[in-house]
Amino acid sequence: MKNRLCNLLGIQYPIIAGGMVWCSGWRLASAVSNAGGLGLLGAGSMYPEVLREHIACCREASDRPFGVNVPLLYPDIDTLIEIIVEEQVPIVVTSAGSPKRFTPLLHEHGIKVMHVVSSTKFAVKCQEAGVDAVIAEGFEAGGHNGREETTTMALIPAVAQAIDLPLVAAGGIASGRSILAAQSLGADGVQIGTLFALSEESSAHEDFKEACVKSDEGDTILTLKELAPTRLLKNDFYQQVATLQARGASADELRELLGRARAKRGIFEGDLEEGELEIGQVAAQIEQVQPVAQIFENLIAEYNAARAELIDMNWTNC
Repeated sequence: MKNRLCNLLGIQYPIIAGGMVWCSGWRLASAVSNAGGLGLLGAGSMYPEVLREHIACCREASDRPFGVNVPLLYPDIDTLIEIIVEEQVPIVVTSAGSPKRFTPLLHEHGIKVMHVVSSTKFAVKCQEAGVDAVIAEGFEAGGHNGREETTTMALIPAVAQAIDLPLVAAGGIASGRSILAAQSLGADGVQIGTLFALSEESSAHEDFKEACVKSDEGDTILTLKELAPTRLLKNDFYQQVATLQARGASADELRELLGRARAKRGIFEGDLEEGELEIGQVAAQIEQVQPVAQIFENLIAEYNAARAELIDMNWTNC
């Protein structure tokens, strides 16, 4: 499956694993890269030296391309970028900010840059900033989301029409059929988060994975819009948030409730009551925790079957 995204990144399949906090360590990133996709390390939950260790481990476990996801609002962002340059990481995905600041520097060192957006307006700004590809993420996705609340199906064709760069679809994608759907809307490839967050190689706590696999349609919600819109699994922590919001709590009150390391508590430590359980809507469709190699096998088989089915369809015979 070769296209301009595969050619850009040097990968076999146009599938990127999202660089998710507390999930995307070297085991997950290297497994995805070894399967033919692009694995990402999630720097958003790593201290600088921890990131350096994961880069080294990823290189030892795989000789294929990998990358690092870097939230640009990270307090130690300059140190992270310095490490990425020093370690000659081939690909960087930036998010939560403007790519203008670091894209020229990364390009100087031969590093390809992709940026995550939630709107057509910011996709155009990314193209103007000189990034190599755009990842357009619909609000179905887990974790931090854009304020526009645009769905993937509405976002991808709009962005595809507005830019000339390779386009990656993200949000609500967890099957071969959804990959084919994203491509039919104009995407060159996909970024998958939730499905890989619930894989065997994910560093998320097993209790978190089990809770997500058992979730049903409607069990996630986009909340905390007063701070940063976040999709998470409903639990006791969310109910506390909802109670504060119902009485008109200020952003400072919500920030105090959120505190520090709430996502680590839920995703990495497995506190299903008081933790922030960030996950996407598509978790309701995932029935079991599987190794990355099996996930890729399933995705490719589903994609090929769905594509063959569509080719056989003839609207004149409906």
